[in-house]
Amino acid sequence: MGDWVINIVTFFIQAVIVIGLVGLTALLFRRAKSGGDDDGLTLHIETLNDQRRQRHRQLDTASKEPKRGKKWWHALCPKRKAGRKDKNAEKTSSQEDSAEQGKQPRVWVLDFYGDIKASATEHFAEEISAVIDVASADDEVVVRLESGGGLVHAYGLAAAELERLTAAGLATTVCIDKVAASGGYLMACTASHIKAAPFAVLGSIGVVAQVPNVHRLLKRHDIDVELLTAGKYKRTLTVLGENTEEGREKFIGDLENTHRLFKDYVSRHRPAVDIEMLATGEIWYGSEALDHGLIDSVQTSEAYLVERMQQARVFSVWLEAPQSLGDRLGIAISAGVERAGVKALGALEAARWQKH
Repeated sequence: MGDWVINIVTFFIQAVIVIGLVGLTALLFRRAKSGGDDDGLTLHIETLNDQRRQRHRQLDTASKEPKRGKKWWHALCPKRKAGRKDKNAEKTSSQEDSAEQGKQPRVWVLDFYGDIKASATEHFAEEISAVIDVASADDEVVVRLESGGGLVHAYGLAAAELERLTAAGLATTVCIDKVAASGGYLMACTASHIKAAPFAVLGSIGVVAQVPNVHRLLKRHDIDVELLTAGKYKRTLTVLGENTEEGREKFIGDLENTHRLFKDYVSRHRPAVDIEMLATGEIWYGSEALDHGLIDSVQTSEAYLVERMQQARVFSVWLEAPQSLGDRLGIAISAGVERAGVKALGALEAARWQKH
């Protein structure tokens, strides 16, 4: 009996090892096969017209009162027979509709959700390249933009990538539903037309920097920090060393120069804007931004795309990188923490109103 158990366990271990080796081989083969395929990125294309038509049919069908009984069935049968007879006619009509759609202009929809480092810029640039390769002169590109800004060089690059669309002769519309401030507005101002929701946040044409300094704390504990540089302004303000008035003035001068470049860039793309009045670092909501010339019209992105679907075929385009198990787990944890935080803030807000 003991030998029988040992044989079963040995067989089980061997089977697990073989299955594991086969699985590992298949995984390595899959990675080797997909390794040269556009760096593993997957291009997604969604036809928003078809999506909207499908939802319309579903809602229309669900909202109709169901019919019951033989009377309804007999009334339906002739229609079904007629439908079978007219199948070829419908097919011909469908082909004609497809030909008609082929003559329609196209709208390409891209999304940019920016963090402080504008991390989405690399994929965004590749999406722009893909659209430029296939777009024709009468096509339009709609960019749904959401960003509160971030690092100067990162958003400078993102704006330059977005500017490639207008350089290619394509009509470009930027839609802002929530926020396009600072670096976000730097990107938005490159568009041919800017749309924003009534309470979208725009502007913040300014530059900010902050540097903590713990020199006095270190000095209090008799800790010296040697900061060695080659070049008078290699370091102006530091975290550990003693800051001088000369270094502070140079740092402020650098900020002013960056601000000047920011203003010049906006002025070049929005010449009607009174840049000196608006480049104070302030923000404006959508309806106010329209009065100041920061945007061209007040409208949500959804409303505009539905409007464009009446005259054009609208395609949503995005690149997606493959996600590992660790990435998916991290995203799930992050989403859970975010939901918990939002729920807690909502409870606090509700409690505040209940007290009054």
